[in-house]
This record gives sequence, C-alpha cells and structure tokens, in this order.
Amino acid sequence: MSSDPEEARLQRAAKELPKVVSRYDDLLTAPDAAALLWQQAIADVQSGRFDDRPLYWARLKLRRAARQRGLPVEMVERASRGFDMPLPPDAPSVFIAGFDPFRLDDDITQSNPSGLAALALHDTVVGGARVCASILPVRFADFDRGVAEDALAKRFQNKPALAVTVSMGRNQFDLERFPGRRRSAPVPDNCNILTGASERKPLPPPGVDGPEFLEFSLPAEAMAAVDGPWQVRDNRAVCSLERGEVAAQTLAELADDTAVRGSGGGYLSNEIAYRALLLQRRLGLDFPLGHIHTPALRGYDEALERDIVDQTRCLIAAALCSAST
Repeated sequence: MSSDPEEARLQRAAKELPKVVSRYDDLLTAPDAAALLWQQAIADVQSGRFDDRPLYWARLKLRRAARQRGLPVEMVERASRGFDMPLPPDAPSVFIAGFDPFRLDDDITQSNPSGLAALALHDTVVGGARVCASILPVRFADFDRGVAEDALAKRFQNKPALAVTVSMGRNQFDLERFPGRRRSAPVPDNCNILTGASERKPLPPPGVDGPEFLEFSLPAEAMAAVDGPWQVRDNRAVCSLERGEVAAQTLAELADDTAVRGSGGGYLSNEIAYRALLLQRRLGLDFPLGHIHTPALRGYDEALERDIVDQTRCLIAAALCSAST
C-alpha cells in the first residue's frame, strides 16, 4: 500500500466505486496522460457525464505510477489540474478555480461541486467571456509551497474580466466578503495533516504576510439578486481574537482585529480567497475578484450538482454584467 494517504485510498475507492475509479484507465499509459486526463474530464462533463470524481482518482493512479518510475509527480499535478493550459485569446475572460473532493475518510464517494463547476465551465462562454478553469488540491503542504499563487499568477496577469475561487461550503451560496489571514479549523487535509491551528491559536500560513483581513471586489448586490434554488448571501461574518463573532460592515472596522476566521472560515476555502486577493494586490492589478462557497452535499448527487453548477454559472454572468456597466 502507498505511503501517500491520498493514494492509499485508491484500494477502497476501487472496491466501492469501480466504474468511477477505472474510467480513465486507458489513458494512463499515454505519453501525455496528465494533460489527456484534464481534457477528457472536461469533455465528459460537458457531454453529460457529470462527475468530477473520475479525474481525481485517475490523477492519484497516475501520481502513483510516476513515483514508482522515478518521474516527477509535479508534472502530473500541473497538467491534470489545468495549470498549464493555454490562455484564452485576447477576448474577455473569466478565471475560476475549484477544489478536489475532500473528507474522503468520512465518505469515499464524495464529490466536490466546485471542481465540477470548473470542468463544466472551462472553455465555455459565460456572459460574453470565455472561462479558463483550474482545480486546486486540498493539501496544506501544496499551499505552503505556493501552489495557489502558481496557479493564479499567470491567469491574473492575463487581466481577466472577473476571477472567482469556488469551494463547497454551507447550505446556501455565500459570497465571502472578508477573508482572513489565519488558519484555525482543526480539520485535516486530504493527506490527513493537521496544522496545529485552532480558534484559540489561529496561525498564519508560512510566508503569508499581509493584513489580518482583506475585502473582495465582487459585485455582491448584483450576484445576491440571482434567482435559483438557493439563497445567495453577502457574508460579512468573521471571528477575531479580540471581539469574537463580528458582522462587519466595512474593512476598516476590522483594522485592529486578529483574524480567527474570515468570512470563508478557517480552512483552505478562506485561505485561497485571502491568497488570491493578496496576490492581486501585489501584482497591482484591478478586476473583480472573490470567493464563492457553494451549497454542500454528502457523497455524489448528479441532479443537485447540476443545479449548483447552473446557479454558479448565473452568478458569474451576473457579476460580469454588473462589472461591465
């Protein structure tokens, strides 16, 4: 059995989800297998096989094979996540970053509608702009070595009309207004790693040096007005060491607070939101940017996830329409 905790789940997944886990086995021996996985997953989702999980499990198989042959796993990761895909031509573009399935020890069948949205929307036109998408890992070590900035920087420098990071969250759509700098959720990542952070001892990620809170630039009012099965909330709730739970109306109100949880929580959803905003600031760029939490689900539910992706598409279209007026 593999010493890698993600790869070690393959045996159980193959027993419980044989068709899902084996879907792309024929691609795994191709010279450019990692890029083919990304392209085939997009083609499958957009042609009706609406499932993000085959890509996740096939990537782990390809990682394992690469490691056994002494090949760099990083190449598998980048190509199968869309990090190195060509940028859209000189036309309005949207960048969207979703996430892998996670909490797989609780439910090995788990899907992630944010990653599914990335596959469903990539290279489609939404609100007059072409979408470019990637899928991020749920691993603290990757974030610690800058995978988020690596995935985002080239896309940001292309000056998209809009950029959104997306993850699975609560029981509605949340637009996370005030991401916080620190980790605090005592929840393991997909490698079963805990950071040692907690709500009593929130910790900044290594090398992340910025204000305790940042504010997104999404057109929240227009997005919150989108009709759909779920309410869309402009979420301003944060938690600080000094004041506990706070419903902040302005970023200035949080200037003297130490972040425990940002609007997006204390896990990697909040962290990608914060890192994206900090990167945009450091690059000196200006375009609407922020984080969307989708409704959560347990396991996999095709009909529910189609609705989530449809409403995500509508949120992006509303944001683009508002930004262009």
